[in-house]
Amino acid sequence: MATKEILVLSDPDVKPDEKLIFSKIGDKKKLWQAIMTFISDNYSDMEGGWRYYNDGKQWLFKMVQKKKTIFWGAILEGAFKITFYFGGKAEPVIVASDLPDNVKQQYLTGPRYGKIRAISILVNDLSDVSVIKKLIPVKVKLK
Repeated sequence: MATKEILVLSDPDVKPDEKLIFSKIGDKKKLWQAIMTFISDNYSDMEGGWRYYNDGKQWLFKMVQKKKTIFWGAILEGAFKITFYFGGKAEPVIVASDLPDNVKQQYLTGPRYGKIRAISILVNDLSDVSVIKKLIPVKVKLK
């Protein structure tokens, strides 16, 4: 049985900053920084920010390009997760991509939220960062 992931930024009065984030994700700091550097080097029009969501009682990181949400980030103890949401138009693009098979399968067989499906990556190493770097341009190109 899978263990439930516990998000750690649950105090609405404590807005996350780098110091707090890095204290929670520990040695995954370099992976977070690699993703943010990739974005700043390749997508100058993207902007990320933290917001507290009452429905989940958590702070989440939202990366946007203009008004389009690219992905959501959540902090866990010792790790972080990046989640992309894709509509049906993404299916042929994702299936034809060079993404790992387990990521394609997550999209194809995972839960649906109406017409939307999620791909969540628990970031543990550079291979996970590589997957995120491949998903960002897919999300950017799709309308």
